[in-house]
Amino acid sequence: MASFLSLSLPKLNLIKAFSAVNTSTTSLPTAEALNEKYGKKGIKFLESDNIPIVELTVRNGSSLRLSIPDAHVTSYKPKVHWKDDGFQEVLYTIPATETGPYKAKGGVGLVMNEVLQPGAKGLLPSTLEWTVTDVDSDAIDALQVELSCTSRFFDITYIVTLYPESMATAVVAKNIGPKAATLNNAILSHFRFKKRGGTAIQGLRKCSYLPHSPLSSPFQILTPSEAVSSEPPRWFSFGNEPETKPGTWSQQALTITLLENKMSRVYAAPPKERSKAFYNTPPSKYETIDQGRGLCFRVIRMGFEDIYLSSPGSLSEKYGKDYFICTGPASILVPVTVNPGEEWRGAQDLYCSSFPNYIYFVYLMSNSQYYINKRDFIPTRGWKSFIRRWWEYILLGKSLRSLQLPLPRFIRTTR
Repeated sequence: MASFLSLSLPKLNLIKAFSAVNTSTTSLPTAEALNEKYGKKGIKFLESDNIPIVELTVRNGSSLRLSIPDAHVTSYKPKVHWKDDGFQEVLYTIPATETGPYKAKGGVGLVMNEVLQPGAKGLLPSTLEWTVTDVDSDAIDALQVELSCTSRFFDITYIVTLYPESMATAVVAKNIGPKAATLNNAILSHFRFKKRGGTAIQGLRKCSYLPHSPLSSPFQILTPSEAVSSEPPRWFSFGNEPETKPGTWSQQALTITLLENKMSRVYAAPPKERSKAFYNTPPSKYETIDQGRGLCFRVIRMGFEDIYLSSPGSLSEKYGKDYFICTGPASILVPVTVNPGEEWRGAQDLYCSSFPNYIYFVYLMSNSQYYINKRDFIPTRGWKSFIRRWWEYILLGKSLRSLQLPLPRFIRTTR
């Protein structure tokens, strides 16, 4: 099984039985027909409301569910090590009520906006449906499904791979038109969180960002106008940075930023920086933290230049008691241009790590040698800075665990 970290597509030996569909109306293959052609251990085709879906399950029990016609990952349940039954749904998905090929919102969705000329934007037509073109497996420790479709200017291949502790999505777009075409695209993931106050992100410190709306897509929970609408912050919101005015570049100052307040940002290099021979780009990986459930997700981007991040604030209450954020690699401010006959490749890897909910701050305070040596952890700006840093300790989770410090079992909290 090839790794996506090198952005190399796996060399599959199976013969492609389905070609990319055209814009005409086609009947969807049945689950029985798909199982006969592609079914194998760990790969099972089903139907939901007459829509074919594929369910992948690896050896340790981690699973995901993919809707085939719209290439939409609607469920991902990785193995978590602190539970006996061991599985948690980590994607926020809302079943859609309207009819049509798109039956759910949220999850993990591929967004492709094509631009042939400046000012001429177009979303992939909904009449274009994805079809299964290949599957592959590696002793059910890695399972892979390949989908394809043809848009106006591109042959597009979308590959979803499930590993025991991660899932990867990769896209390959080949320009089949006579002219160069530009893509504004993204792979956006909607993560589920237990509570609004325990949601955070780390790894984007000192990154430049611009308040910006997301790309419009059939999978969006919040519309672009809802995502950028302003909302007053919550009281006692420590670890939050105030959102800047639209069109104003800013730089993230905090190591960990709480996502309980409403925001919609694109992290990218500012235009002035991109004009230089050498400039800083957003990191290739960052982490989301769910303090309530003890989960940490490392998001790794490849091929994309931007990072999109949004949190709904109080708007999450209209969809249920759980909180969610939307994030992922994107090409919004820095679009991708593909010449005729050339290919562009991009990928996202979601690595799940579960950590026990230890009170790390208590442990660090008791370890005076560590506390004194790491001067960055000493509060020097009064009680507000102290409280903010204390909250960072509570949320750090996996990062502190990666320091390889002995963690005391007797201070584990009750779930």
